[in-house]
Amino acid sequence: MILVADSGSTKCDWMIVDRQSKNEFETSTMGFNPFFHDELFISNEIFKNETLRQAAPNVKYVFFYCAGASSEEMKGRIKRGLHILFTNAKIEVNHDLNGAVFATCQGEPGIACIIGTGSNSCYFDGTELHEEVPALGYILGDEGSGSYYGKILLRDFLYKRMPNDLAEQFQNRYDLNKADIFKNVYMKPHANVYLASFMRFVSDNREHQYIKDMVDEGMYLFLNTHVCCFKNYREVPVHFVGSIALYFEPILRKIVTNLQINIGVITNKPVKHLVDYHLARLK
Repeated sequence: MILVADSGSTKCDWMIVDRQSKNEFETSTMGFNPFFHDELFISNEIFKNETLRQAAPNVKYVFFYCAGASSEEMKGRIKRGLHILFTNAKIEVNHDLNGAVFATCQGEPGIACIIGTGSNSCYFDGTELHEEVPALGYILGDEGSGSYYGKILLRDFLYKRMPNDLAEQFQNRYDLNKADIFKNVYMKPHANVYLASFMRFVSDNREHQYIKDMVDEGMYLFLNTHVCCFKNYREVPVHFVGSIALYFEPILRKIVTNLQINIGVITNKPVKHLVDYHLARLK
């Protein structure tokens, strides 16, 4: 059996493939990030998933992609956590940008973007990945992401800049006050996931002009910062991975067209493409 996982900050998608029977099994857990989670936390959370727990003794390969796995130290933290449960497996841990490239570029040059809870991008020259600008996280960066929009939404709500009809709906739905918001943003862990949790409200009100303008501005800022930074951004396809890219595809396509960018693959389930990628290389 092989196990492939793609982890964002909010959710981790897993696929188990039995190469003999050709059976595939999908499951999900919370998302993992080595900057926030140590090996014991990771192993304990995975152990709670019955599908993964039962498959563990028979898994021979684990390919795990996640945000934060950008150094050997951070990769090692994830790898040790996985090894506690998958004791018979060869384990490879890589950054989520590697996963985005392997899932979309198919070995050809291109720009791979992630727009989910957070955001990031890289250029793939057919052999190696190149980053032009760094990912700054939800406090300084993550333009166009779920945490970025959640931050704008909460700020406008507290400043009373949100349109009255939306503000009333927002208050009725979440019953929030400044103290609640401050506690979740400044005192509790995983503030980025908390901020991104308000994307359901954004999605439900996507036809409201305030929401359209907010998403439009965030998408433009992401593309201008993380795609137009590459000198050849108009010469290669630009691929997108993540729920925000898929849910707001019409807005994304409009801005991409205005910037003369050639759009490639858009998917919020890169794990399925990653399974194909690794099965082809294990033959």
